[in-house]
Amino acid sequence: MNTAVHDTQERRVDQLLAHYSESHRHATNELIHFIAIPLIMLSLVGLMYALHPLVAYAFIAASMVYYVRLSLVFFITMLAGSALVLALVHAMGEQRLVLCAGIFVVAWIFQFIGHKLEGKKPSFFEDVQYLWVGPLFVLSKLFEKVGIRW
Repeated sequence: MNTAVHDTQERRVDQLLAHYSESHRHATNELIHFIAIPLIMLSLVGLMYALHPLVAYAFIAASMVYYVRLSLVFFITMLAGSALVLALVHAMGEQRLVLCAGIFVVAWIFQFIGHKLEGKKPSFFEDVQYLWVGPLFVLSKLFEKVGIRW
């Protein structure tokens, strides 16, 4: 891979994460995000799957294109995470729509409580791409703890 391109991609992901972090410094808000973001991902894929499985798969594929352009490490991790999410969505069976709708609403309520504590608006109010950066924020914090560089 071209080093200049790789450096640009790393800088972009680092810029996105730095900006996202600005509105996620309160310890309780951060904890809420660590729980709510994966639940929102699960519920969102489940709701899309309930519409039609191809909608969920197309969303995941488009998300993977976004992630691979930012970081190979994040891409691989999000690909594995998406496989897990899809397995959970499949396991929900006929209750998928009801479960995912409930999870979605409750997780977002907690997200907004966290931002109320933080005193800052969610980043995606500025730019919708921050909905895709949120999972990377959670992963980046986990990666930092175990010494993985993205």
